Amino acid sequence: MGISALGTGSSILTQDLLDQLKAADEQAQIQPLDLEIANQNDKLAEYNVIDANMTNLYDAIGELKTPALFDERQVDISGSSIEMTASANSDIQDFTLEVTQLATKEIAESGGYDDTTSTIADDDGTLTLSVGDQDFDIDYNSDMTLEDLKNAINDTAGDAVNATIVKVGDSDYRLFLNSVDTGSNQDISITDNDGNLSGTQLTDDMETVQDGVDAEFTFNGEDITRSSNNVDDLITGYDITLKSLGTSEVSVTQNRDNIMSKIDSFVEKYNSTMSELSRATKNSTDPNERGIFAGESSMRSLQSSLRSMMDNVGGGVGTIYDYGFDIDKDGRLTIDKTVLNEKIDENPANVEAFFSGGDFEDSDGNTTTIDGIFVEMNTNVESYTKYNGMMDDFKNYLNDSISSLEDRKLKAQERLDARYETMKQQFSAYDAMIAKFNNSSSAFKQMMDASKQDNN
Repeated sequence: MGISALGTGSSILTQDLLDQLKAADEQAQIQPLDLEIANQNDKLAEYNVIDANMTNLYDAIGELKTPALFDERQVDISGSSIEMTASANSDIQDFTLEVTQLATKEIAESGGYDDTTSTIADDDGTLTLSVGDQDFDIDYNSDMTLEDLKNAINDTAGDAVNATIVKVGDSDYRLFLNSVDTGSNQDISITDNDGNLSGTQLTDDMETVQDGVDAEFTFNGEDITRSSNNVDDLITGYDITLKSLGTSEVSVTQNRDNIMSKIDSFVEKYNSTMSELSRATKNSTDPNERGIFAGESSMRSLQSSLRSMMDNVGGGVGTIYDYGFDIDKDGRLTIDKTVLNEKIDENPANVEAFFSGGDFEDSDGNTTTIDGIFVEMNTNVESYTKYNGMMDDFKNYLNDSISSLEDRKLKAQERLDARYETMKQQFSAYDAMIAKFNNSSSAFKQMMDASKQDNN
């Protein structure tokens, strides 16, 4: 930026004077645009808060509009003999389960070898490992060690048996075979097909350390036997794990905690959205209290729609207020869970239909197929939040407004800059003329002063 000498000739048409004039014009022309841009940006920031609240509300409603919510099960167990889960829509009931015997694995132990590197055979051959009704053929040779045999068993029959080597004592290493599955049908044996094993440690000397036995338990007094401690075929949807001997009392119920948690989330998200809308659209003569969207009909319409939605859903068979919901004078939504639980106890099918859609049967036995209140709410809220819905349109309006204002500001600033650049050039010319006049006047004065002196 060059150094301006404007005003040096006249001390009147100075750069400071130009700056003051330009600042006055900017205050009149640019500052109002800055204030309006700031106001529109404040509106956009508030819109983003409301939009986030609407998204949260939409998601909370979505959690409640699916009938699957009412199919979830809760399992309460008194006693430590079992663990259990119940899948969605499985039977609701109470029962007693007494574990009298846990299923065990078959464990077999070979005779002793001097070391893990001891060879097991004198020549080539094949042995057959039998685990229950499964047979596995394993080749051996005169170089195969006890360690090699263990690895071969795990590689060939690992899905049925686990092989390990245990040092029982000095120069006493034994092969242990543990069946993968439990039950009485897991007998373990080894047969030498060619008679070339170097001893009887793997055949005649093989001993059963633990017999595989079936699990035994009673279900409501009925004797039951299973080969595994994991029982998933007793009742459809029940996955029971037997843990120890003893008795457990089991209650399978509808998962009310999950339902109530999602109801609480919906109430919270609705209140948060309505509170934000109330604050943003509040009318007041006090500018500090007046909401930023007090003059925006679309936001007031959204607030009114969400409030009236609560009164209008129900498909003609009831209102949300019949199920424990209430809205106070300030528009705050609450839920009386005691009332809702009583409704579920009285007729769970009707509550599910009322909330998520289905056949609703009234006290006279008449059946009405309804969409469900949360399906209706979902449709209502989605009309605002969907792509190219009202929220999208309003955001586009704000962005377009900001863009237009910034464009106007840029052009106004360019006009002022050009105007004052021209004025600067004009001031410089005027300043030069004034300086010239001043110089001529000074020379004339000097001439007059000199003439006076000569006359004296």
